[in-house]
Amino acid sequence: MNEFKYIAADLQPLVLFADNHLLAVNKPAGMLTQDSGTGLPNLEDWAREWVRVDKAKAGSIFLNAVHRIDRAVSGVVLFARTSKALSRLNEDMRKRDCKKIYHALVEGAPSQSSAELVNWLSHEHHRAEVCREGDDGAQRAVLRYRTLKQVGDLALLEVDLETGRYHQIRAQLAAIGCPIAGDEKYGAKQVSINGGIALHHYQLEVNHPTLREPVVIQAPYPAGSSWWTI
Repeated sequence: MNEFKYIAADLQPLVLFADNHLLAVNKPAGMLTQDSGTGLPNLEDWAREWVRVDKAKAGSIFLNAVHRIDRAVSGVVLFARTSKALSRLNEDMRKRDCKKIYHALVEGAPSQSSAELVNWLSHEHHRAEVCREGDDGAQRAVLRYRTLKQVGDLALLEVDLETGRYHQIRAQLAAIGCPIAGDEKYGAKQVSINGGIALHHYQLEVNHPTLREPVVIQAPYPAGSSWWTI
């Protein structure tokens, strides 16, 4: 693997929103959100370098991810630039006082053009499984989807994520026979592209931690991916 260099100017086209309290970035598929201890490139360190250069800061820089998305997933990742912002946003996330919209390109088509999916999920060995209520480690998972477009054997879905369980969207869509394109772990026939799958965190709505006004952040689809040109 070629050594990845954290160059602030390279991140600039991916910056979606920035002020003194928040930084939102359009994460590339295949990149970790945070340091995993493996030495692999991660978005948080890259964003910290961007802050250091853009704001001409010296010394330690406070920057923490408010939420994470899977390495294989692209789209909005929000960072807090102050401890106050992090505390307030974490509390809002815990209360589900936010709105997360994903776009998923799936193989096949759901039997209903829109629906609410409610399942119980458990996970081990880096995979989520649909299980029964009361099973060991079972957590309630809820999402709503609607079909935006269908082209051939693929369907583009908009997913309103209510809960944020491990691999939730991937497992729940696979459970209705519609695995996400490229997600071989959950039964997709199409292979991954550059370590990514066709799942994109398209929009995040949060309350600004100091202004307490809604902030809506949208991330364009990844450039150069054939999945998002349908």
